[in-house]
Amino acid sequence: MSAVIIDGKQIAADVRAGVAERTSRLKERGVTPCLAVILVGDNPASVSYVTGKQKALAEAGMADRSVHLPGNTTETDLLKLIDGLNGDSSVHGILVQLPLPEHIDENKV
Repeated sequence: MSAVIIDGKQIAADVRAGVAERTSRLKERGVTPCLAVILVGDNPASVSYVTGKQKALAEAGMADRSVHLPGNTTETDLLKLIDGLNGDSSVHGILVQLPLPEHIDENKV
């Protein structure tokens, strides 16, 4: 059996193009997909990941509802925010960037 070379960059580009096409079709029907990205605190790696997500959303033509909360945000306040976003019909997905500060229980979130 011979080895198969997999071009990960090309596969990723194809996936992104497919997502952009599906997003375009949804927009033609009046729906702009929206992802809410919640970042609590200023972990440098998390900030970088969220920036990458925002760039990918823009390239796909999706709406970005990013919320950057201070590191001392309470678990209760974070859960209230998530509940509010969950009730917003213009938001189609919610992503909470991990890790969360130690005082917030990731299992509850």
